[in-house]
Parts: sequence; structure tokens; C-alpha cells
Amino acid sequence: MSPVVRLFACSVISCLVASSAQAGAWPRKQGDGFASLSIRLGWPQDMGTWTSMDPTDDYSTLYMEYGLTDRLTVGADIGHSVSGSGKSVLFFQWPVRQAEKGPQISAQFGLGIISGKRVLRPGLSLGWGLKTGWLSIDSVAESYVDTGRTDLKLDMTWGRNLSKDRKLILQVQTGQPDGRDPFVRVAPSLVLPLRGPVKLETGVTWGLTGDTFMGLKFGVWTDF
Repeated sequence: MSPVVRLFACSVISCLVASSAQAGAWPRKQGDGFASLSIRLGWPQDMGTWTSMDPTDDYSTLYMEYGLTDRLTVGADIGHSVSGSGKSVLFFQWPVRQAEKGPQISAQFGLGIISGKRVLRPGLSLGWGLKTGWLSIDSVAESYVDTGRTDLKLDMTWGRNLSKDRKLILQVQTGQPDGRDPFVRVAPSLVLPLRGPVKLETGVTWGLTGDTFMGLKFGVWTDF
């Protein structure tokens, strides 16, 4: 089974058993933009191995989206890949299914550089609008052009809208770096309004399997 087919199958299975910061399954309207800058600091869960208070992991990501039309969103994802390597990816996203009932589905195709190597990045996003929030599943395959290696990632997000424009988010992050063990981590966070369209996200991360780190997450969002 090809990596892309396996990724699609994982998405469907997760839907059967199972509006965020990123548009995900919901396309941006023409002329609408979104940008976020996030930082994740990590430490080993086994505090007995610590030699200092300094974080041993330090990831930062810049993410942007812009609606070229009501049906075509362009974006950039700059930071760290599934495997932890540096990445710069340009992507296009378009709706596959937009309906009043059932899941909203969008497809994505990106291309760029990860760890100095060329990659293609197909993706699939599914989303459900809930009475007080949303549920989404976002999956991508980072396929290296020269080596044929493919890293897989699938995130499941539950969000709840709170009073005073606050949001509570619970995300389960999963991945399968090529040639390495899969990982699962949880990442709850709280989003607070700052000024105008700017929002602050603060949260924590905890590795459940394939990830022995715990961490803190900080992010700033804005619409434009």
C-alpha cells in the first residue's frame, strides 16, 4: 500500500472512531488571510536525566494562509517537519466536499524543502462544525523526491468556543517518520484574545508513545 493511500485510510478510520487556528477543511474566503507564529519548548519526561533547566527541544513554526479565491487557498508552512528537520513548504488547498451536513473535506498539495531535500506534500483535511466548537482531522504525507522516503502525520483537534472570544483546544498529534517508530502526543491549549484580531495560544504537550518529551507551547494568531 502506498504512503498516500495509507494516510487516506488512517484519516477515514479516525473519522469512523472519532473553526480551528488553521483553516483545515474550511477554505479561506477570497482576500482573507491568517498567520500564526508558534514556539514549542521540550524537556525529557524523566526529570532524573536533566542536567539543567534549559529546554532540550526548541521548535518554532511560521504558518500563513490566504484566500486567492473562495475555492483556492495558498499558504506557507515554515519551521519543523514530522521528523524534526527544518522545512519550508508552499501549499495550495481547495474544497472537495462542502455541505450543510456531514464532514467538510479539503485536499492540499504542497512542495518545498525539508532538511535541504525536495519534498512533495499531499494532504487531506476533514472537519465538522459543532454546536459550541469544531472537530477536525488534518493529515499530510511529506514525500522526498530524491529518496522516495515518506513521513506521515495526522492531527485530530477538538475545539470549544468559550465566552469572551476564548477557545479551548485539545489536539492529539500523531506521526510516522520513515524508518522510525510512530509517535503520539497530546497538546491541550487555551486561546485568549489580545488586541483586535490578535490572539495568544498557551498550552502544554505530553508524549504518550514514541515521544519521551513534555513541553510548553506558545503561539500568536492573527487574521488579516
